[in-house]
Amino acid sequence: MTYSVAVSGASGYAGGEILRLLAAHPDMEIRTVTAHSNAGQPLVDHQPHLRSLAHLTLQDTTPEILAGHDIVFLALPHGQSGQYTDALGDVPLVIDAGADHRLTSASAWDAFYGGDFHEPWTYGVPELLVDGVKQREHLRGATRIAAPGCNASTVSLSLAPGVAAGVIDPSDIVSVLAVGPSGAGKSLKTNLLGSEILGTANPYAVGGTHRHIPEIRQALAAASGTEPDGIRISFTPVLVPMSRGILATSTAPIVDGATDAQIRDAWQSAYGDETFVQLLPEGRFPRTADVLGANTALIGLAIDRAANRVTVVTAVDNLVKGTAGAAVQSMNIALGLPEARALSVNGVAP
Repeated sequence: MTYSVAVSGASGYAGGEILRLLAAHPDMEIRTVTAHSNAGQPLVDHQPHLRSLAHLTLQDTTPEILAGHDIVFLALPHGQSGQYTDALGDVPLVIDAGADHRLTSASAWDAFYGGDFHEPWTYGVPELLVDGVKQREHLRGATRIAAPGCNASTVSLSLAPGVAAGVIDPSDIVSVLAVGPSGAGKSLKTNLLGSEILGTANPYAVGGTHRHIPEIRQALAAASGTEPDGIRISFTPVLVPMSRGILATSTAPIVDGATDAQIRDAWQSAYGDETFVQLLPEGRFPRTADVLGANTALIGLAIDRAANRVTVVTAVDNLVKGTAGAAVQSMNIALGLPEARALSVNGVAP
């Protein structure tokens, strides 16, 4: 069966990456691409690397144009998806790459986003531990999927095994991330200009203000079977001069009595059979270059007995495994297709 697909926000980074992956998917026909201010222009004027889609023209983003497809991807700024999802009830599968349907708590949405709160959808991180099973079990047959925030899924995948196994204390998590500016979208912003980021590292959303914090707390609470109030995290992202990529370094205290073998086994048991989340051998740590263009999250684990903390270093491509790859992987699961279809573990080097 061939599925007809519409992608909104197709002129942006997330929309472009979704299109790049879908263009290689044998079961998908990209029929419609939409945008706002760029409507009426050829797609390749904004995504010149997508040569196989040169025949497509960007249309207006309206419910009427998005309706009538088997699958709709929404790659819109936060707070804009809800106005469309409410009107797409007849579309069999809708996948939102924005934040509008990620959070289960209306108070968390109000505190970090504001505006109308929309119902939570099935969270699109298949490998995440949730109440003793993997999230992919909840994605099977799903009709509404919320793709994750790239920073949030990276930190959650980093720590969920230790939280679920009870070998780390989730009340004292510290995460510092080196992040490429493509995660902030394609809109023109002075702080993202090349002259502003080349040759420097710039912290942002410091002191508990980043919007992905409630998403991390929600995911780790689900992994541990507790409430989000029990998850405390100091989260500091730092913009660095690379277009793509996240390198997340997360630490948490070791629970009394947990042995080195038990700690490493928590991550090995969680990810040993996974295709796209891989624990590296002891003493090895990933680089963002290793995951460029791939749907992989590579994890290095260190046990720091002097500080009594576990350190987890995780690398992802924020536009692939962080967003578009997670969306396509979740789509495959929901439709009963091979999970890895159109997705690669191989990056691009140098």
